[in-house]
Amino acid sequence: MSNEEVLAFETDCHLFQDCGFPAPSVWSFLFEPIVHIGPIEFNKIMLLALLGTALILTFFWAAFANPKVVPGKLQMVAEAGYDFVRRGIAREVMGKKGEPFVPFLVSLFFFVWIMNLWAVIPFAQFPVTSAIAFPAGLAVVVWITYMTVTFRTNGFVGGIRNLCVPSGLPKPIYVILTPIEFFSNVLLRPFTLAVRLFANMFAGHLLLLLFTIASWYMMGSFVGTLYAIPSLALALVLTGFEMFIQALQAYVFVVLTANYLSQALEEAH
Repeated sequence: MSNEEVLAFETDCHLFQDCGFPAPSVWSFLFEPIVHIGPIEFNKIMLLALLGTALILTFFWAAFANPKVVPGKLQMVAEAGYDFVRRGIAREVMGKKGEPFVPFLVSLFFFVWIMNLWAVIPFAQFPVTSAIAFPAGLAVVVWITYMTVTFRTNGFVGGIRNLCVPSGLPKPIYVILTPIEFFSNVLLRPFTLAVRLFANMFAGHLLLLLFTIASWYMMGSFVGTLYAIPSLALALVLTGFEMFIQALQAYVFVVLTANYLSQALEEAH
């Protein structure tokens, strides 16, 4: 085990005790396997993803298993969440054409939000989406849906025109514009969709780790504790701010997905 790895997991190191500050590092985002399932290593991140999925399914099943005309508290909360995505995203971005995609968008929103929210849940304290595999997987799902809707709506030739050939421009411009549009719409969109979510959750978790570890590190003496108080206060403020960012990133992810699907439904000219 390297010195960096030891420092990353150091818990008894404090200021003025002749030990280095256990700064967050790459090891703060890596976890030992809980169990091996064949060649697959099942770790904490995968456990949180499964628990989050189970919580979402259980919540909506409990809310809508026996729906009532006069909803109870659980059904009312679930309907509010569903209606927020339906009216605030699907209809605003896609209009009436977005109605068939509402279940997909609702699933995406709540999955991304809960995966983000694990960062501030005690004992979990890790956003699943700060592991690039999960944002990348979600971006692939969105990309496949986007491509499928594009070509199903417009056919193969129409789909290519929809993706790469904007209408109403002088023909010589297409020599330059078509490759740019292809790169932007087909290749760059899933990449930016994944990286935007990953980078925000990675950076937010890193900041929370930094100030939380710093608070603990400085509590080894009276003088150190005086420094630890503002650090701990800032960690609490950042936790509240991070909760806002978690919801915002889920919203942005789904809004962009709806925007891509809206463009896919447009008929090529």
